Amino acid sequence: MDYTKIIEHIDHAVKLVGADHVGLGSDFDGANMPYGMEDATMIPKITEALLQKGYSESDIRKILGENTLRVMSEVERVSQETKSKK
Repeated sequence: MDYTKIIEHIDHAVKLVGADHVGLGSDFDGANMPYGMEDATMIPKITEALLQKGYSESDIRKILGENTLRVMSEVERVSQETKSKK
């Protein structure tokens, strides 16, 4: 299997739920990664493939990390609110 399978998965998820709800995660420290995605230096291949599929730069930024950061910030906010109510 090569890295284009990752692109297929991203595209499928975006079609199901939208780019605001898709995030990319990986395990570059020991997982059996697809050919062409052996380490984090290969992530630009994902960016290029998504651009070729017509994804906007904004949606690509969301998929590659902004969505994850947004969710983590919201979790932190809710955690702080919960602690302050105790």
